Amino acid sequence: MAFDFLVPVSTKVLAHCELLPPQALGKNVFMHTEREGLPVLANASFAIIGVNESRNAFEKKPEPLDISQIRIALYRLMMGNWNATIVDLGDINEGETVEDTYFVVKEIVAGLLEENVIPIIIGGTQDITYASYRAFDGIKDMVNLVSVDSRFDFGADEELISSHSYMSRIITDKPNNLFNFSNLGYQSYFNAQEEIDLMERLFFDAYRLGEITSDITLVEPLLRNANILSMDARAIKASEVGFASGFSPNGFDGREICAIARYAGISDKLSVFGIYECENHPQAFQLMAQIIWYFMEGFNFRVSEAPSAKNEDFSKFIVPSETEQLVFFKSHITERWWVEVPSILTSHTKSNSPALLPCTEQDYLDACDQIIPERWYKAYKKGFN
Repeated sequence: MAFDFLVPVSTKVLAHCELLPPQALGKNVFMHTEREGLPVLANASFAIIGVNESRNAFEKKPEPLDISQIRIALYRLMMGNWNATIVDLGDINEGETVEDTYFVVKEIVAGLLEENVIPIIIGGTQDITYASYRAFDGIKDMVNLVSVDSRFDFGADEELISSHSYMSRIITDKPNNLFNFSNLGYQSYFNAQEEIDLMERLFFDAYRLGEITSDITLVEPLLRNANILSMDARAIKASEVGFASGFSPNGFDGREICAIARYAGISDKLSVFGIYECENHPQAFQLMAQIIWYFMEGFNFRVSEAPSAKNEDFSKFIVPSETEQLVFFKSHITERWWVEVPSILTSHTKSNSPALLPCTEQDYLDACDQIIPERWYKAYKKGFN
């Protein structure tokens, strides 16, 4: 069984937790230890997993990521007013080959998904995203993946999978379960024009760093529909992580990246959260810990909503245009918006109602001005493919 490959949490982390006050996270997490074994998954909300794998790093790592230091930084933080059970399953060490590591990650994540437990993966390199995506095989037909990254990570067709090319493998490998891919925070000078053009041709969503930082709420509808969030720490500006090597002067600041993590937690569809490419620096460890904390915080504010005209908690708005009649719904509880996309019906839903795509109030206002929202157009076109 794949769970047998999990290595217990280090004694260094356990010793640190012994000294913490009772309100600290470390005193409220059920941990995998040599003495007690694996914690019970029943009723757990999150399972923290470290993945000590970096052999497919695009630029070889000078030293392995010290995941124990991220744990120590996380566990000294205080619990929020949460109704969530957290377990720490320990680490997955390198397999004989990288593919062996991927297999173990895939099997463990799949097992957690079947138990309705959200894996929080702390990995050395972002190619681990491929393994967590493959975990949905046989569980979910269509998967929406969101990546917070300065690069699209497509790479060359003939290139072996790496932390800069894992998306190519996700797109091309069978079975192809990827319905939508969204990139948040790409920086144009890191991406070839051919990659940007490919995003357009595949009707994927791509938001430049400047777009997101000028209005961080743009990420909420994208994350509301996401099943996996893969966060590349190199999307964060170097000054926020202690000027660690390999980081860019431009990127998200600490407040923005934590806001994105919180929106991810609020999304009631998001079931895998991964953070990768951190470097060994005390400031970076603290920021990674706070990102995970905000994800957990968001989870505790989840509201499960199903818009419909018959539900009194929603208002329905019909906006006629020259070519289409757009139908919007607004929640009275959360003030979130959705728009119907009829074209997805035949390809991806079995019900007799159009699919509902999360959107913003600005999309509704644009539609009122006869401007078809871009996210609606992409979903509409994708439905015919």
